[in-house]
Amino acid sequence: MSKTAADIVDFAAARSEDTTYRPDPAKVLAGDPVQTVRNFYDDPSGQFSSGIWEGAIGAWRVTYTEEEFCHLLSGTVELADESGGIRRFEAGASFVIPAGFTGTWANVTSARKLYVIYERKG
Repeated sequence: MSKTAADIVDFAAARSEDTTYRPDPAKVLAGDPVQTVRNFYDDPSGQFSSGIWEGAIGAWRVTYTEEEFCHLLSGTVELADESGGIRRFEAGASFVIPAGFTGTWANVTSARKLYVIYERKG
């Protein structure tokens, strides 16, 4: 089916409700990393989504089954793999977390990002 300009999702004008949550307490390593997500788009297949995420200071274990592109709007985050490798990103940075990444996500400061997620089904 052909799409039109009316189908384009403008984050500034799109309607979405905030969803606030915390990681599973068994995965939290530090702080109280309360998080809020505002998802602006899901494709019909349920494999692709995008929106804005915010998180408080803290650290938690992560296991990625999805591919995620992130553009950090504010704050500082660190991702550490299970072997001890660490990547630090600050506001303005763009990065991709590949499916299969296992380790920790730490918000060194409160952080806010644009995200695009692709999770292959089946």
